Amino acid sequence: MAVTVDIEAVKRRLTEERAIVLEERRRLAEDTPQAHDVVAADGSESRGAADAAETLDRGIELSLEDNAEHLLGAIESALARVEAGTYGMCERCGQAIANERLEALPWATKCIECKRLEERG
Repeated sequence: MAVTVDIEAVKRRLTEERAIVLEERRRLAEDTPQAHDVVAADGSESRGAADAAETLDRGIELSLEDNAEHLLGAIESALARVEAGTYGMCERCGQAIANERLEALPWATKCIECKRLEERG
């Protein structure tokens, strides 16, 4: 079964998605956590609470950065598959990935059945 996607539209969408992710990654890098002291009810500063909040914020920021890097890699790989002429083909079984799946997730590397098998272990 041949892939019947508009390759130019796919390239445009992937390029737009890449620009969005790059901008988000830049914004995350600029948003360094600021040290904020938490003031307790009696007016004293609670450094422990501030440290915990900073640790949580930094953990979330690192997770977002990791997600952005992962997505950027997936987009770059999809663009490479477009250039190689293998875009839309399942990397596991070699069959065409359904257009609906590619529209929802243009960087998909597996057909839905192979993805399900992968997730089941």
